[in-house]
Amino acid sequence: MRWYIEVMKKYAVFRGRARRTEYWMFTLFNVVISVCLGALPFMLGPAGVVLAFIAPFYAVGVLIPSIAVSVRRLHDSSNSGWLLLLAFIPLLGLIALLVLFALPSDSGDNKYGPNPGAAAPAAPGNAAPA
Repeated sequence: MRWYIEVMKKYAVFRGRARRTEYWMFTLFNVVISVCLGALPFMLGPAGVVLAFIAPFYAVGVLIPSIAVSVRRLHDSSNSGWLLLLAFIPLLGLIALLVLFALPSDSGDNKYGPNPGAAAPAAPGNAAPA
């Protein structure tokens, strides 16, 4: 859940990088929440008709964060965020994106920023004793 909240805090941040864990955990929670919201009206029967409008509002609400984390994930493996447009190519584009999202991170800094998985350097004066 921490990763989902972290992505939502970066609501429309398209710069920087996102690790595989951040992307896939956000995607997992997003799918689970969407399925639950979509199934809720059916489980409640006639009383759930009013709740049928929640799922579309949720989908619109997470559209921008979903695109933003996808762009940052592409940046993490030194790919342009514009490659997200591959999603408009039926089937092959989605397969290509799935492969790109699964690629490992660049080990060091790249043109999109520092490696988010690298340990933060120790602050001066707080270095561990030798």
